[in-house]
Amino acid sequence: MRKFLLIIIFFSTPVVFFGQHNSGKDSLLHLLAIAKTDTTKANLYFAVSELYENSAPDSARYYIAKGGDLSKQLNYKKGILKSYRMFAYVLSFQSKFDSVLYYNKLVLDIARKDKDSFNIGVSLFNIGTAYRFMSELDSAVQYTLEGSRILDGKGYYNIESTVNDGLQSLYMTLGQYDKAIEYGNKAVSLARKINDKGQLANALSNLGLSYAGLDKLADAKKLFNEAIAIAKTDENKSLEAVGLNNLSDIAIKEGNFEILQTYGERSVQLAGEMGDDGTMVGAKLVLAVYHLSKRNYVQAQSLANEALQLAQKQNLLEGRSTSLGMLSNIAFAMQDYKKGFQYFYERDDAQAKAFNESMQQKEVATRIKYETEKKDNQILLQQVQIQKKNTLNYLLMGGAVALVIISLLAYRTLKQKQKLQQQRINELETERQLTATEAVLKGEEQERTRLAKDLHDGLGGMLSGIKYSFNTMRGNLVMTPDNAQAFERSMDMLDSSIKEMRRVAHNMMPEALVKFGLDTALKDFCADINNSGALQVSYQSIGLENVMIDQTVAITIYRIVQELINNTMKHAAAKTAVVQVSKTNNQLTVTVEDDGKGFDTAILNRSGGIGWSNIQNRVEFLKGNLDVQSGKEKGTSVHIEINNL
Repeated sequence: MRKFLLIIIFFSTPVVFFGQHNSGKDSLLHLLAIAKTDTTKANLYFAVSELYENSAPDSARYYIAKGGDLSKQLNYKKGILKSYRMFAYVLSFQSKFDSVLYYNKLVLDIARKDKDSFNIGVSLFNIGTAYRFMSELDSAVQYTLEGSRILDGKGYYNIESTVNDGLQSLYMTLGQYDKAIEYGNKAVSLARKINDKGQLANALSNLGLSYAGLDKLADAKKLFNEAIAIAKTDENKSLEAVGLNNLSDIAIKEGNFEILQTYGERSVQLAGEMGDDGTMVGAKLVLAVYHLSKRNYVQAQSLANEALQLAQKQNLLEGRSTSLGMLSNIAFAMQDYKKGFQYFYERDDAQAKAFNESMQQKEVATRIKYETEKKDNQILLQQVQIQKKNTLNYLLMGGAVALVIISLLAYRTLKQKQKLQQQRINELETERQLTATEAVLKGEEQERTRLAKDLHDGLGGMLSGIKYSFNTMRGNLVMTPDNAQAFERSMDMLDSSIKEMRRVAHNMMPEALVKFGLDTALKDFCADINNSGALQVSYQSIGLENVMIDQTVAITIYRIVQELINNTMKHAAAKTAVVQVSKTNNQLTVTVEDDGKGFDTAILNRSGGIGWSNIQNRVEFLKGNLDVQSGKEKGTSVHIEINNL
């Protein structure tokens, strides 16, 4: 059975009124009756409430409310703060954790306004403890550790035990039992040192739970019995009831079902006197286990239903789940498999609800809680099976459960395989696209190189030969002035054609790129643009000196820059542009910026232009990242990062 009733750790400020804290109730009530309406009377209310807090919490709350109301009338800030803290402390013993959270947050607000580090730390720690009982473990870890950090090393020796005990409970809830025991032993030692019986009983009970989590049952039982003995002496009914529930868990693990009736009935009595529904849930489930072991199925079912109703009333999600698990076990024992599986699935739904209501929980903590519940339920099932004579029925039940689990595992495995197959298909498709892109780009560059060579060596050679022949003929011809003028114009046109042919060939495959590398080629390209007067381009390079870049990569980067500058000249109406290329370690970055009119970058997603498509394909081929920033009248900046060069 899941031990969801851990001792909550709260700091109740001791109320001392001129040495009257240890006086009898009658003496304090007499003083209260004759006290004037001032802060002294408010503190008397608190002193009386403290005498009731561990035995009659409803009476304690009555006097706390009186003291708090009077403090508000007198604008007595310390009294108001004290009333909130005491409310939280008493309500924790009644498992009203929503209210505990509410009052501690009120304390935190006041403490932060007053810059009171002690109360800030205490309230944060208490909020974390409340969240732990509400199964919101992410918030529990955050607030508890923040509170302990503020309190640690500040000389608050009287609460050091409580802080260590709270940390023990947190790590125990997370299933980190070794670390929990480390803090628990510190808490017990410190509580003995300051002779704080209430805190010592708390620490002993929690330390026992940590040992029980490691199945060290003899050590746990010894600690629980000592905690119960102290609780009886101190008349702390809540601690006694929880201790009895914890002893019941050990008795179940040891197969000692006879003692459960004694433990359960006493725990029910104490929880009823305290009005503690949370402890009552655990006590009734203990009695349900007892009657189940005796095959008193009707009584066991009735008690489990009562526990379920109380858990639902107080929104104790873990208590509801455990109650449903017990009802499932009882139904299976009665051979009512329909109801057994109904409760089984309801329990799963309760666990799912708990998960969905705290989506911010740490995944590992949620999984630990689920696995612990499953383990405890399996133990109970095994214990019930020992008591059954008809093993065939249980084999059928186990087979059915196994079949469901196997079906679920098979379905999950199938979905995982489908996911992996789809992932592999996507990877292959990506590889195919990259291969196709690479082939296209290489084919394009090869064709450009061939055409450039044909133009330069073929057509260029022919035009140069014609020019040479014309120059030779010029000296041997007798021409009229008009013919001489026409001849000179033809020679000029021939020169222009040769230059244009060379320019086209150079654009198709820059000679500087092949001979001197990317840095020189880009520098020449920008210089040519500047000389044309169409755009003033500033070129900057970092880390490219004497760096050899693969020719395919270099050509691809050159084409990207070439296409970006061409786009700037065609569409941006820009006056200046900057081209920056830098190489650091294995990363190469290219940035092209202009001061043009800019544009809405959303149009790139639906653009059908060949130029932009070519840029994207080339970046994808290099497995780079492309980022475009632009806006109307804000210019345009294109940033490209290429890794693993």
